[in-house]
Amino acid sequence: MLHGRPITVEVRSVNNRYLDCTVKLPRIYVFAEDAVKSAVQAHISRGKVDVFVTIGPSEDGDMTIAVNRPVADGYYAALCALRDTYHLKDDISVSLLSRFQDVFLVEKTQEDLEAMSADICTVLELALQDFDAMRLREGEKLNQDVLSRGVTIESLVSRVEARSPGIVADYRARLAAKMAEVLQNTQLDESRILTEAAIYADKVAVDEETVRLRSHLSQLRHLLDQDGPVGRKLDFLIQEFNREANTIGSKCNDIETAGYVVDIKAEIEKIREQIQNME
Repeated sequence: MLHGRPITVEVRSVNNRYLDCTVKLPRIYVFAEDAVKSAVQAHISRGKVDVFVTIGPSEDGDMTIAVNRPVADGYYAALCALRDTYHLKDDISVSLLSRFQDVFLVEKTQEDLEAMSADICTVLELALQDFDAMRLREGEKLNQDVLSRGVTIESLVSRVEARSPGIVADYRARLAAKMAEVLQNTQLDESRILTEAAIYADKVAVDEETVRLRSHLSQLRHLLDQDGPVGRKLDFLIQEFNREANTIGSKCNDIETAGYVVDIKAEIEKIREQIQNME
């Protein structure tokens, strides 16, 4: 209740890349829509936001009733003429006149539009404060979840790095066995094997990608530790996560490493879903 008038504001929000605010007001109060949107923009930077405003009648009443003098005079004159013509009893009363149509004029009281808009925004501000408090609680949980998934990714990256030398060693062993099978009794050219293994090692090296992934993880933690909106930055950062994971997967024709990459990409996707809920 504000200034004798009940005002209710409901704020709903779902994920969206940018801010999309829709305001539902009673038709006679649409003049306050811009003020409501400005207030929402001061609190929310992205999301599909719906604001529902309900306004009840004033306690003092917002209608005025006046006598429609020309109509009342006409009815009274007609009644007097009827009385005189037919020599009737003079029982013309207020009660009688009030029964005739259009004797009274009902008009809506002129409202102060600026004051009404300010009242709506006052209630909206309270709703947005509750909305912010709820998002803060939710954000803390989201932070914890994303950080824990970052730790999982970091652990998987370490496994990829540990497995990388073994991939080259396995290739070298397979290459030596294949050459021995082909050449049979002929002596193997060890330098040839070393050269081929070095070329293969260069093709499957993922140290640059894992270093960048670790850098992205560090940046992820830094962004989550900041105050203010970071959702869009996280959107771009998670694209870089995917790029590095895809490159590692395309370089390593190794079942064990491929499994790690699948797990990394699964965690990245879960983080991507969570940051859609972040501003």
